[in-house]
Amino acid sequence: MKTIGIVGGTGPESTIDYYRLLVAAYRERVPDGSYPPIIINSIDLKKATDMLAANDLAGLAEFIVRSVETLSRAGAQVGLLAANTPHIVFDEVARRSPLPLVSIVEATCEEAKVLGLKRLGLLGTRYTMQGRFYPDVFTRASIALVAPTPDEQSYIHEKYMGELVPGIFMDETREGLLNIIRRMKERDAIEGLILAGTELPLILRDSAVPGVPFLDTARIHVKAILAHALA
Repeated sequence: MKTIGIVGGTGPESTIDYYRLLVAAYRERVPDGSYPPIIINSIDLKKATDMLAANDLAGLAEFIVRSVETLSRAGAQVGLLAANTPHIVFDEVARRSPLPLVSIVEATCEEAKVLGLKRLGLLGTRYTMQGRFYPDVFTRASIALVAPTPDEQSYIHEKYMGELVPGIFMDETREGLLNIIRRMKERDAIEGLILAGTELPLILRDSAVPGVPFLDTARIHVKAILAHALA
């Protein structure tokens, strides 16, 4: 079992969820009472979001590379970024990383291929919904991605950063997100939905929209990192 390194804190709530999911998934695969070796480097979310707001992608990449280097010095042998939005600079970070990194986008694309889904909705932060890092990967697999309307994106981003990241989960927000997904099913004919923000499963994991399977990127990412760590 390789030691897993997590760049976390982006945000803290989903980092806690990752830890729990990793421990549970490991114990399902290795039912001998042991626990997986995990190192977490919880970075400053505000620094990352300030760089994103300023479109300082070079600075963000450097910030995350330094975080990965810290994990490597601490003994991590395989790593991940426990959030979707930082994957906007994943290629640059992976190129400079001292240890192999598992991409949440690539892992989610593989899951969509296994499920045979060809047209998916994409929910996340504004940076994720408007970025190219998801479409660039999914287009190569001939899978179409559909983002919400601009007004819907503003609602999602506001609730994401203002409520979900600080750990506030409200019933009315859950219903607002589900209404957007229902509209996307009717309007955009989506076959499934990517929860492309690792806080989204925290509010939607126990919810459902009939005919629209949710791709929980946190669970998918955990499955992928364990496969590498146990290989």
